This record gives sequence, structure tokens and C-alpha cells, in this order.
Amino acid sequence: MQQPFDPSGAPAGCPAHGNVPLYGSDFGSDPENMYAQLRTLGPSAPVDIAPDVEVELVTSYDAGLYILQNPTLFVRDSRRWNALNAGEIPADSPALPMMGYRPNALFSDGAAHARLRQAVTDSLATVDQSRIVRLTQQSADYLISQFSSEALGQAELMSAYAQPLPLLVFGELFGCPPELGDRVIAGITGIFQGTPGADETLGGALAELIALKRRQPGEDLTTRLMVHSSRLTDEEVLHQLVTLLSGGTAPLTASIGTSAALYLSDDWPSGLPVEDAVVKTLWNYAPIANYAAHYPTQDVELGDRTLHTGDPVLISFAAANTDPKLTAHREQLSSKAHLAFGAGPHACPAKDPAFMIAATAVESLLNRLPDVEMRVPFKELAWVPAPWSRQLVTVPIRYTPRTVPSAAKPRPARPASAQVAPSAAAMPQPAGFSRPSHAAPKPKGGMFSRFRAWVNGE
Repeated sequence: MQQPFDPSGAPAGCPAHGNVPLYGSDFGSDPENMYAQLRTLGPSAPVDIAPDVEVELVTSYDAGLYILQNPTLFVRDSRRWNALNAGEIPADSPALPMMGYRPNALFSDGAAHARLRQAVTDSLATVDQSRIVRLTQQSADYLISQFSSEALGQAELMSAYAQPLPLLVFGELFGCPPELGDRVIAGITGIFQGTPGADETLGGALAELIALKRRQPGEDLTTRLMVHSSRLTDEEVLHQLVTLLSGGTAPLTASIGTSAALYLSDDWPSGLPVEDAVVKTLWNYAPIANYAAHYPTQDVELGDRTLHTGDPVLISFAAANTDPKLTAHREQLSSKAHLAFGAGPHACPAKDPAFMIAATAVESLLNRLPDVEMRVPFKELAWVPAPWSRQLVTVPIRYTPRTVPSAAKPRPARPASAQVAPSAAAMPQPAGFSRPSHAAPKPKGGMFSRFRAWVNGE
């Protein structure tokens, strides 16, 4: 039976279900307090993830790990979702783009999941680690060159750096030509912002990219997926690319922004490496906060609650990682024991490259702007009030402006130089972004076109 919250200190429940809403300013301003309240109900509790959308949220580390590692009892195919099949989910619900079924590895089970995931993991394995570091450094150099010479010596790191950097790296890994890269970035950015027609923009651009790679294969992820022995159809390739984009760029943005802010904060111990800031981000500020909907294949008892067949069960990676029962002995665990990348058969297939990109991005910032510092204390920074992710709204920084001769053209980044050591291991529009011009391809249009022109010394 659902237990009521203690009215002292608990936010008002959703009028439809009487549950705590995991959205809006109350949740966004203090999610940790919300998780603490939910833990009083046991390892899981009912919440509304969006208006009129009820889910069971797992806040216990042990319970979350049990569900993630039990694919027979808990499956990912959202076509089992009872309320959706009964027409009880609003058609315009923000939960649908996040939880609705798509034919990709994330929403598949059994043999179908194994086939799609193998294609993704094998394709990712062909990307050399040194290339990932080089592409990240190159993208970082370009973005820093766009704001570092400003006379005021101030910038907003999320929009100018953390958000566009993963998009540039993925554009290169996918083998996008400039104009298609612009449209891919416009589409995925629009999806995060809720821009009408963004799905069609992204789908059209990726379909053209796949058609291009049929004619002109390359050494890129798109081609690798297409020629994999799993024999993916073009539609399946498209959906795996969408999954890599949406599941990779947004968490990376959050990781880069939070890790940089942590490292630059007054409380950060001097001498600790950047990697430690990334690890702390993954433990304490899980970029994907509440996600991974599972559907029980039979009624399951969890604590004092029953998880019913076909009702969505979401994992709170943020709450699980900060579970008091875990934190008491967390120092004895591996630094990789967090659930920020998930666990079990659906764990993130790109966790090592993701960690490398985040750490290299922060290292590059520190190396290019050695006196960079925060303009606002870390504890005063605002977080995006969304249930799905844990991302800072802004990261205001200051630094000594870099003097760039007016006649000098930007130059591409060199591969790992002595100056930069390779790493060991829903949102605002990026600064300077504009939609590409299809009528005049010569002028530098969108962000990816401008980046490619900069790399080529144009």
C-alpha cells in the first residue's frame, strides 16, 4: 500500500496520483531532499515523472543493481507499458520521447538486443583511443578560440563549451560532411529543446548520411555499423546512431560542465587530477539522474511494495549512488562501482570513451586557460529542473584573455603535444549556433561547417 509522505518538509503531491512530482522547480532546486524523502518509503516509491505519468522509482543501490542485472524478470521494451496501451498517457507528455519505444538496443530485449548491441560495441571498439583524445582536444581548441580572446575575459562554459563539444566529436566520429553535420547538430539540439520538427530534421540528415556511406564508405562509426556482420538495415543503423547521439551527447555535456565546475571550485583539493573530478561527478551528480525504464514480466515484491507486471520501474541513478547504506563504505568500492553508466546487459557500451572525452575536455580547458576560475561558487550554481538529467544551467568563468593577432587565422590542434597530456582513462542552444543555409554552401553556415573550416585553416 502506498504510504503518505510526512507533510512537514515534503512537497505537494501530484493531484492525479497523490505522488511526489519529480519535475518542476521544487524538485530541481533540491533533488537530494526529495530522494531522502522517497527513501523513507523503502527501496522504491511511486512518483510522477511528468504530469499524469506515474512510475515506480528505485532509490536503493542494491535494488537498482538487482533490477539492472535481472533481464529475465525486468525487460526494457516499453510496448508493455500498461498506462500507455490504455491511452492514459497524454499524447504531448514529455515522458513519451524519453520512454516511448524505439527500435534500438536501449528498448530491446533478448536476441534482438544482443544483435543490436553487438553491432554498436564492435563498431565503437574500432575507434582508437588516441583518436578520441585528439578529436576532443581539437574540438576544445576550436571552441576555446571562439571565446578566449574576448576583452572581458569572461564566458559561460555550458553554452560555449560543454554543450557543443560532444556534438563536434560525434560529428567527426560519424564521418559527417560539413553540411550534414550542421543538420545533425540542429536536429539533436532541437530535440533537447523541444523544437517542432527536430525529429524530422535529425532523421532526414542521418538518412542522407547513411545513403552517402553506401556510396562512399569511410573509416567512421556510420560505415562500421552498416558493414557489421549483424547485417543491420538502414533503418536500424539510423536508430542506433540516434541512440548514440542522444545517449552520448547530453550526459557528456553534464559531465564536462559539472566536472569543470567541481575542479575549479574553492573546495577542490589542490593536486588532485582531473579524473578525480569526473569520478566525483559520476558518483554524486549522475548525469543521467532518473531513467532506464524497466517493465516487470510478473508481479515482484520489493520491500513493502509490489511492482506490477507492465508498470514502468525507473532507476534513480542519482539516488542509488548517494544511498546512505552505500556511502558508509563507498571508499572500499572501486571508483567504477557507481551506476552512472548503468549495469548489466544494458550498461552504457561507451563508458570508457565517455570518461575519456569528459576528462580530456576539462584538461584541455585548464591547459589553454591556465588561470581560469569560477565567477560563482559551486554551491550557488543552479541545476536544470528536469527529472532525467543532472546538469548545471550555467558555469560562469573568468580568465586572462588570449591575445590573437588580427591577421592570424585559427590553426587546427596538434595531436597530443607536450602541453596537453592525454587522459588515462533537455538544453540551451550552443553559442554561435545558426541553422545551415542550403542555398549557398560556400559561406560558413552551422557550427560543424565552421569547425571543419577552422580545422582546414580556412
